Amino acid sequence: MATVVAFHAHPDDEVILTGGTLARAAAAGHRVVVVTATDGHMDNAEERSRLDELRLSASILGAHRVECLGYADSGYGPQFYPDPPGRVRFGRADVEEAALRLATILRAENADLLLNYQSNGGYRHRDHVQVHHVGKRAAELAGTPRVLEVTMPRETLCRISDLARMLRLPAPYEPDVVRTAYAPRATITHRIGVFRFARQKRDALAAHRSQIGSTGAAARVFGVLLRLPPQVFGLLFAREWFVDPDAPPGPVRRDIFD
Repeated sequence: MATVVAFHAHPDDEVILTGGTLARAAAAGHRVVVVTATDGHMDNAEERSRLDELRLSASILGAHRVECLGYADSGYGPQFYPDPPGRVRFGRADVEEAALRLATILRAENADLLLNYQSNGGYRHRDHVQVHHVGKRAAELAGTPRVLEVTMPRETLCRISDLARMLRLPAPYEPDVVRTAYAPRATITHRIGVFRFARQKRDALAAHRSQIGSTGAAARVFGVLLRLPPQVFGLLFAREWFVDPDAPPGPVRRDIFD
C-alpha cells in the first residue's frame, strides 16, 4: 500500500478538486493525508470553524491525517490585503520556509505521491499558485518520488460556464478566467473514475457549512450543487483529473498510482 499526501490551499479545496480520488485511494487501503496551507480565514477570527469542517470533510473521504501549515488566506481578486496580526498570508509566504513545513510532513509519512497544483494555480488564485511553488520545492526537499498536479479540462469548464449563463445559474468562473484556466484536455495524463464515491464527495462538500451559508459566487455554486439529486451530482463529478509533469506521452492513466 502507498501513502498519498494531498496539498491544498484552503479548506474545501480538498473535496472540490480531489475528493473522489482521495475516497477511492482510502477505500483501496492506501494511506491518505490532507494538508492545507491556510485555515481559510482572511483574519484571525473563528480560526477553528473552517478547520473543524476540514477535519469532518476529510474523515468522510477516509483520510487518516489532516494538517494545516497555519498561513492566512490571501483572498482572491485585485486587492492583496495586509497580513493579519501575527500571521502571514500564504501568497506572501517565504517559499523555502513553507516548503520545509510541508517537507517535514512528507518525510514523516514517507509519502509515495504528492498531489499538488499546476503553475497557473488552476484559475490564478494567488494562494493556489503559491501551492504549486511550495509543493514542488517540498517534494524536492523530502525526496518524494512522484508528484501529480490537480487540474480540470479547460474545454469542459468552458462548456459548463456557457451552459450556466444560458440557464442563468451561477458559473464557477468568470469568462475571461476560464479561457486560460487549468489545462487543455490533450495535456492531461490521469483521468480518474470516481462515480462510486460521489455520495462521499457530496457529503464532504456539505461538511463545509460556513461556505455554503456565506455570500458570493462560490457559495451560490455550492448551494446549487448540494440541491442536486445524488445521481445527478455523481454524473457531474464522475471524474477527476491530474497532470504528471514528468510523464512521457502515452495513454491516459486511470489510477493515480499508475
